Amino acid sequence: MSDPKKEGILLVDKEKGRTAFYLVKVLRKKSGIQKIGHAGILDPFATGVMVMLVGRPYTKISDRFLNDDKEYTATIKLGQATDSYDCTGEITKQSDRKPLLKEVEDVIAHFQGTIEQTPPMFSAKKVGGKKLYLLARKGIEVERKPISVTLQTTLIDYSYPELKIQVSCSKGTYIRSIANDIGSMLGSFAHLTTLKRVRSGMFSLKDCIDAKSLEEPSFSYIPYLRKTV
Repeated sequence: MSDPKKEGILLVDKEKGRTAFYLVKVLRKKSGIQKIGHAGILDPFATGVMVMLVGRPYTKISDRFLNDDKEYTATIKLGQATDSYDCTGEITKQSDRKPLLKEVEDVIAHFQGTIEQTPPMFSAKKVGGKKLYLLARKGIEVERKPISVTLQTTLIDYSYPELKIQVSCSKGTYIRSIANDIGSMLGSFAHLTTLKRVRSGMFSLKDCIDAKSLEEPSFSYIPYLRKTV
């Protein structure tokens, strides 16, 4: 029998270099509960809000959270494009062009409201029943249909070669694609170097526990569980 006091919604600030599955594995070990999920994955290089769902009653309502809008802060490096659109990929194009601030502001203005976005090859999206990143690793590129996403993008800072943005967006938005598209539109190429999810639906970074705490044998996650939303 499951122990209800060990079940609930746990908000975790994921650290860089860890996967979402790693958090699931750590929580399984700490709780003794096998049925653990999350409401939206983060790439290993990304940090920030992970909504962990501990126990069957909570994994059953994952759709309620998966469809929530998200908010991110991101750093984009100009001058280099990569095959993955982020810092984990191989450099594919380079440029010495240094866009003016006005040019950057004009391009950012295109990433507002509802836009069409093409998913990157290095993503978990499926085409023909196959995950795109598995094809990308084999050097295979397939046609991807653009999807409609809704977003609001704000320029936080620009100091070449880096620009920092904040993005509030609907489910399914790829910040890596935004970085790549910004680079293409500026004629200078670009890729994503940092990504932090600062909000997922109603949950924000200030609500989270540090992921490193879960690795401490004496740490109890139970006082931090949320039972209702």
